[in-house]
Amino acid sequence: SFLDSDILVVNIPPKRREDVVEYHVGQISLLIDALADSPVKHVLFVSSTSVYPASCGEVVESDAVDPDEADSPAGRALLYVEEMLRSEFSFSTTVVRFGGLIGPRRNPAEFMQRMTEITSPGHPVNLIHLDDCIQIIAEIIRQEAWGEVFNACAPLHPTRGEFYASAAESHGFAALPEEASSSSKFKIVNSAKLEKSLGYKFLHPDPLAMARGSS
Repeated sequence: SFLDSDILVVNIPPKRREDVVEYHVGQISLLIDALADSPVKHVLFVSSTSVYPASCGEVVESDAVDPDEADSPAGRALLYVEEMLRSEFSFSTTVVRFGGLIGPRRNPAEFMQRMTEITSPGHPVNLIHLDDCIQIIAEIIRQEAWGEVFNACAPLHPTRGEFYASAAESHGFAALPEEASSSSKFKIVNSAKLEKSLGYKFLHPDPLAMARGSS
């Protein structure tokens, strides 16, 4: 059984459904019940930066306090679940909030094939490469950094327009038109706590290099 371990990594994204909050909370409630009778002492929960509101500025770990202010229904579900896990006493939980994933089978050039225009072109991106996701999880476990909450996004935040223009140029695609008007709400996810606490240096710090496929 996957519960026969000291450490459990939980990566269960909320399903896209109307009752996403209730459903995801129910899923994790069942897991918590199972953990009560297991040898698991530490849980590493993979969350998302969608737990933050679009605050028109920088966000740090302490800025996600109200599930109703999360960026999406999935973000609300994740924040509820984070709180459930962190309130348990039979095991300690560290939460890592990853940005948008880039890597094999998560190529920006493939995203563009499904797009007709670049929405919110002036908004900053909050992205992370799969290599960094894996390495960060490994470092949390290696350093026994339990009972923590960490943001995990590449430290550079070019705009969506810059990101997709770089991807188009690199992969030989025609540049997509940019949306004429867009919401003024955005966020920049700050991962300084992760870098300082773990001494972590991002393998892929620049999303523009990720877009070009050179990082």
